[in-house]
Amino acid sequence: MSAQRRVPGQLSRGQAILRGVVLGLGALVFLFPFYYMVIGSLQRFPDTSLGGIFPNPANITGANYVAINERINLFSGLINSGIFAGGVVLGTVLFGMVTGYALAVLKWRGRGATFALALLVQTIPFQLLMIPLYVMIARDYGLGDTHLGMILPYLINSTAVVIFRQYFLQIPKELFDAARIDGASELRVLWQVAIPLVRPALVTVILITFIGPWNEFLWPFLITKEASLQPLAVSLANYISTIAASTTNPFGAMLAGAVVLAAPVVLLFIYFQRFFVSTDIGSGVKG
Repeated sequence: MSAQRRVPGQLSRGQAILRGVVLGLGALVFLFPFYYMVIGSLQRFPDTSLGGIFPNPANITGANYVAINERINLFSGLINSGIFAGGVVLGTVLFGMVTGYALAVLKWRGRGATFALALLVQTIPFQLLMIPLYVMIARDYGLGDTHLGMILPYLINSTAVVIFRQYFLQIPKELFDAARIDGASELRVLWQVAIPLVRPALVTVILITFIGPWNEFLWPFLITKEASLQPLAVSLANYISTIAASTTNPFGAMLAGAVVLAAPVVLLFIYFQRFFVSTDIGSGVKG
């Protein structure tokens, strides 16, 4: 019998095993901090030895979650974080999609200059604008200690505009022309033709937009001093800097708060990662 031919591009058994080992080690290194964070949040007394990686079951407790919840109200912080991050995501997706569509598909005077301006905005650190934004929103607009005051500076994201523009440019123009010939308005073309074809871009924008405001603590801390309105990241920062030392296990309590803060992001990524698939945009065009 002749030796079985290997399909071009197919890895040999040794190469496949080596790839599995390398990927497994990479995954272990990447996931270990999250594992340690969860384990540390469940320890009654901190164990910094090497054996702490596999803790004694007798040292496992949920008291750290109770301790931090008594001081900063985890549920209220999560709700405020959800309002803040959700408002930012909604505004970013809406304005980014409409602006990206206009820059990629529509022809109008000043389109190139507007896109160049969107690229220029990305080079300006947000920290440089924080003080004038605070004065404008808190003093001029009177939106201090409000969710709207926290959301407004993040409502439009130039990165989202660029992402949507680049994806819309990949769609064949013939698809838009065919929809217009059938009498569709530009809004309907955007909603029924363009958006379904750029779902990976939509998922990407949602994920990268959500993570920023969800973990942001500096701007919400400046704009609101009302504890009942502060996102969880702000409450955790205040907790770490002020009252953490008063708890029985301050490190465990801090890790418990970090677990609560990280869990929604992890769940969101797990849900949306299935939408990161390749698409054949040109399949709708003949020839």
